[in-house]
Amino acid sequence: MKELVLGKTGITTPQNAFGALPVQRVDMQMAVRLLRKAYEGGMTFFDTARAYSDSEEKLGEAFYGMRDKIFISSKTMARTPEKFREDLETTLRNLRTDHLDIYQFHCVQQCYRPGDGTGMYEAMLEAKRQGKILHIGITAHLIDVAEEIVASGLYETLQFPFSYLSSEREIRLVRDTEKAGMGFIAMKGLAGGLLTNCDACMAFMQQYPVLPIWGIQREKELEQWLSYFSREVRMTDELSRFIEEDRTKLMGDFCRGCGYCKPCTVGIEINDCARMSQLIRRAPSENFLSEEWQMKMAKIAECVDCGICKQRCPYGLDTPALLRKNLEDYQEILAGRAKI
Repeated sequence: MKELVLGKTGITTPQNAFGALPVQRVDMQMAVRLLRKAYEGGMTFFDTARAYSDSEEKLGEAFYGMRDKIFISSKTMARTPEKFREDLETTLRNLRTDHLDIYQFHCVQQCYRPGDGTGMYEAMLEAKRQGKILHIGITAHLIDVAEEIVASGLYETLQFPFSYLSSEREIRLVRDTEKAGMGFIAMKGLAGGLLTNCDACMAFMQQYPVLPIWGIQREKELEQWLSYFSREVRMTDELSRFIEEDRTKLMGDFCRGCGYCKPCTVGIEINDCARMSQLIRRAPSENFLSEEWQMKMAKIAECVDCGICKQRCPYGLDTPALLRKNLEDYQEILAGRAKI
C-alpha cells in the first residue's frame, strides 16, 4: 500500500483512510469493532465531523489511550467564532483528546480569510496557537469555491469530492493543490454509492496525490478496503475500459446522496429518490420496486417547488427537476415490469 504525505502538514499515512460519517448509523459496539479493525488492518487516518451525530464519540471510545498511533480530522459547520469555539470543545471532549491533527471548516460557501469580517479564520488561528489543532483544513463541494481556497494559500488541506467520475477541471484542482503544497482529502470516492467496483475506484485514486476516505459502516465493506494492504491493485486496460463505460453511463448531473438537502417540507426522501434511476439499475433489487418504495417515489408528485432543497444542494443541482426526472423513469420501469 502506497504511503501519502498530506502536503505541508507532513502527515504520512497509507493512501487508504476511514470516513466515519456512516458509523453514526450503527451502534457503539459495532462502531468500535469497525474502527479498531480498521486500525489493526493498517488504516491510520480517520475523518469525522461535529455534524455526524455521535460519530466523534464512537471514535473517542475506539481509540482512547492510543491517540499517538492515529491521525484524526474533524470539522465544524459553525458560521460564527463563538459557535466555532463551542464545536471545537465538544469535539475534543467527544474524541477524548486534547488536540486534532486537522480541523476543517465544513461544507463552506466561501473561502474564509483573515480580515473578512467573519472572524472565522482568526478563530482557527487562535485554536492552532493554543495547540488544540495542528493543521488548518477546509471542505467544499463547489468547484469555484474550492479553486478560490487553493489560490488563497491559507489552508493546509482541502477536502473535496473526487472519484473516477470527476471532470478534467476537478482533476486540475488536485494538481493545483499539489503545486500549492496542500493535502487533498478525497471524499465521495464511490460517488454516493453509485460506484460499485472497488478495484476500479482504488486504482483510480492511486494515480493521484489524494487521500481517499472511504465511508464504512459494515465489516464486509471494511474487509474490501483492508484487502488492498495485502494485494496491490493497478490501473489495467480492463479497469480503464470499465471506468470509461461507467463514465459514459453516469457523467452529468446526479445526486450523490449526501443528504444536505434534507429535510423536505413535504416529506420527500430526497437523497434516495433523486438518484433512484441509478440505484435501481446498478444494484437491481426488488426492494426498490416494493410498495414502500413506490409510495416514497409517488410523494415526489407532492413537491411544491419551495426551492429549499435546491438552495441547500452543495453541488448546485436543480433538485426538484431531478426528482421529477427520476419519478418519470421509475414509473416507466414499473410499467415495463407490469407487462412481464
